[in-house]
Amino acid sequence: MTRGKLNIAGGLLFLASFMAYGFLLIWLRDFAPGKEQWVADYAIGKHFEARLAHVHGNLFALLNVLVGYLVWKLPIGETSARWVSWLAFAGMLMPLGILAELLFGAPPLFVLIGAVLIVVAMAWLGIAVWRIRPDRA
Repeated sequence: MTRGKLNIAGGLLFLASFMAYGFLLIWLRDFAPGKEQWVADYAIGKHFEARLAHVHGNLFALLNVLVGYLVWKLPIGETSARWVSWLAFAGMLMPLGILAELLFGAPPLFVLIGAVLIVVAMAWLGIAVWRIRPDRA
């Protein structure tokens, strides 16, 4: 199992980190000093970006676990498996880019790159699965 292992392990670790980040968001909303202001600003600006990072981090983590498993188990070509695996893994730049914007004021370059990469990975995997001949499945 060389193809897919990185996606499964990386996706699970990414999921754990963004779950922990979600617990931080809950603490900021419910328990932190100044929580009233956090709640008042919940739907705007940095608070919205913080939730976007959390949601997309967890989604992309789960997508990577799924991609890793499918690449490992399905009889798709080696070239497709390698590219889909790396593109999906690199797609996790999107939620990291959202966090970089939020924390460091970084430009949205990594958000855009990650978004394009994960979409390309999903489309490529869809085509590769479509092309599997029934006698190979």
